[in-house]
Amino acid sequence: MIRGLKWTLVTAILALLVGSAVAQTSLTGAGATFPYPIYSKWFSEFKKVHPDVEINYQSIGSGGGIRQVMAGTVDFGASDVGMTDDQLKQSKVPIQLIPTVMGSVVPAYNIPGVKDDLKFTPDILANIFLGKITTWNDPAIQKINPDVKLPGQTINVVHRSDGSGTTGVFTDYLSKVSPDWKSSVGSSTSVKWPVGIGGKGNEGVAGTIRAVDGAIGYVELIYALQNKITFGSVKNSSGVFQKANLENTSAAANGVKIPADYRVSITNSPNKDAYPIATFTWLLIPKKSADQNKGKVLKDFLAWMIDDGEKMVQQLYYSPLPDDLQARVKKTVSSL
Repeated sequence: MIRGLKWTLVTAILALLVGSAVAQTSLTGAGATFPYPIYSKWFSEFKKVHPDVEINYQSIGSGGGIRQVMAGTVDFGASDVGMTDDQLKQSKVPIQLIPTVMGSVVPAYNIPGVKDDLKFTPDILANIFLGKITTWNDPAIQKINPDVKLPGQTINVVHRSDGSGTTGVFTDYLSKVSPDWKSSVGSSTSVKWPVGIGGKGNEGVAGTIRAVDGAIGYVELIYALQNKITFGSVKNSSGVFQKANLENTSAAANGVKIPADYRVSITNSPNKDAYPIATFTWLLIPKKSADQNKGKVLKDFLAWMIDDGEKMVQQLYYSPLPDDLQARVKKTVSSL
């Protein structure tokens, strides 16, 4: 009897130890603020079906996410711009980019007395951020917005202060549509801004736009909607003014050849139905994890993301991956 009780106790203790070890499976990631709302939801929903897994994500910007995954200090990174050839070569571990969702970067503004949705041409956006257009009633802006009474309010440009994939997407777009921007500023996750004040993260830029009269900045669509900031439509490559939504964001990928490593820019899409400042965003996954258990958990999460997570993205104003791309990503995940 006593001997049986001892074995029961030993079995119970071992079960507790095993359960404790499983409960301690924890993944740490860092990177883009752009997809932070959907990633937070995914990690929370995944935990409901896998209570033994904790996924912690630091929303520090794409630049920080790339640096940390290259250094091997996180289990995964996240970025709104594809890693460069040099970054992939310099990484301590081989990295696989996994596209997750599509989103749009919008020109959001705060003009006292103006609630209308303004129209922006590529030239106007470039010249505002170059500091060449300095007041809201500039003739170029007024010309394409004839029915809006624009004030002589000074334009206060707001940009990201941190290394940012959102900046990478926005400056990639401006470099495609403005030779002046391309030659004087260029495209990167961090650039030398000709004018303006900085905000950290999409959150910081959105908050600054709300607080500063006459402000204009670039933020991911959900941040404009969540903060109730007015944002305008942008003239696309076909001459059509498009205000960002799920449909025209998805249209930016139509007809685009996506390479095997998934690194592709879809800004200034040739599709007439496309919003022109759209992008994929990626998780940066080490192909070989130093911890086999963590590697398996991460792979399980990615498989769940494609099967279940993609169904949740539209409620947070992201566009899901096209069906054919989801199928490709699923194969890539299974090969990790």
